[in-house]
Amino acid sequence: METSRPSCAMFLLLAFFLAIFAQGLQAKINFREKEKQILDQILGPGRYDARIRPSGINGTDDAPTLVRVNLFLRSISKIDDYKMEYSVQLTFREQWLDERLKFNNQGGRLKYLTLTEANRVWMPDLFFSNEKEGHFHNIIMPNVYIRIFPNGNVLYSIRISLTLSCPMNLKLYPLDKQTCSLRMASYGWTTDDLVFLWKEGDPVQVVKNLHLPRFTLEKFLTDYCNSKTNTGEYSCLKVDLLFKREFSYYLIQIYIPCCMLVIVSWVSFWLDQGAVPARVSLGVTTLLTMATQSSGINASLPPVSYTKAIDVWTGVCLTFVFGALLEFALVNYASRSDMHRENMKKSRREMEAAASLDAASDLLDTDSNATFAMQKPLMRGGVMDSKMRQCEIHLNPPRKNCCLLWMSKFPTRSKRIDVISRITFPLVFALFNLAYWSTYLFRDEDEEK
Repeated sequence: METSRPSCAMFLLLAFFLAIFAQGLQAKINFREKEKQILDQILGPGRYDARIRPSGINGTDDAPTLVRVNLFLRSISKIDDYKMEYSVQLTFREQWLDERLKFNNQGGRLKYLTLTEANRVWMPDLFFSNEKEGHFHNIIMPNVYIRIFPNGNVLYSIRISLTLSCPMNLKLYPLDKQTCSLRMASYGWTTDDLVFLWKEGDPVQVVKNLHLPRFTLEKFLTDYCNSKTNTGEYSCLKVDLLFKREFSYYLIQIYIPCCMLVIVSWVSFWLDQGAVPARVSLGVTTLLTMATQSSGINASLPPVSYTKAIDVWTGVCLTFVFGALLEFALVNYASRSDMHRENMKKSRREMEAAASLDAASDLLDTDSNATFAMQKPLMRGGVMDSKMRQCEIHLNPPRKNCCLLWMSKFPTRSKRIDVISRITFPLVFALFNLAYWSTYLFRDEDEEK
């Protein structure tokens, strides 16, 4: 008897909990049934017409319907310079008041009703005016929902991916900043019937770990862009995304290799003038490499009508490499001219030596004593005159410029051209770098627009 009493108590306790659970389950079933009844009540046949827009403020039909919009930027996959477009994935939300959808919240237990079919209620006819391509996400189920609140507020949320046009000004490329817009407007309802507004507080949110390969999102601005056409004025919203291009990639891939090619072309100035194959090969190779580098850069950019910052850089670098090749042509011409001049001097000296030998042989045929007596004072006087002139030269040496004195160390014109090029080319290239970076790094971008 004592053992049966605990068993009976346990059985009664278990039955009590099962009764409570069954009652709660029944209440939930009844509550879900109540949701179905409310949906049938407000959206049933003949009760709600999704073709008619909601009333305006305070239920007036004359006032436009106000739709508040906010966005959540999930990712920005790419920014294409050539096509001037960018791709973005976002969660788009709209909220408006439709008093026809009011219902009893069952004492606060029913916070909202959820729908997955957008065609059941009236929807704003919003479209993205600068869209090129777009699609919804349907994995695993369509990423869309509609929430109806007891006071008639409707919240519409959907996840979409868009490819949007982004007209770019590439005058400062790759030291530029680009502003890409996201424009949303009404397609058929004018501002007399429908007005879009940004949600108060924080209308645009951006994911924290947003990463772009060649850009940085500096900031974003929200604004209005209402447009007037022949059919009326239409409400419009826009988001301006300000992107700054990451310069480190272009510094490593473009600027430093171009500098190296220009410096390699200067090696030709230190080679001997007679090393024609080496200097020609070096000049032609650097010129072709620089031209290939320039064409590769322009292949990834649209053919615009204005000059970009990268065009200035590659053009000047190509000019320096081409100038080094032309310098060798000038050196080669000067070397041949110097050789011809040396040959002329050598032949002139040989002719003068032959003439002096002929004159000496003629003098030997005359009277040696008389000739010697007559020439002795002259020779003595000539020797004295030459010594006096040498003394005057040493006492009053001609003043020479330091540059001319330094250049006099190099006897041939070809060598002088090489020496001048060794100094002139690096100096001019350094001045160009100073002017280039000071111009494009500190230029106000607004002046270029």
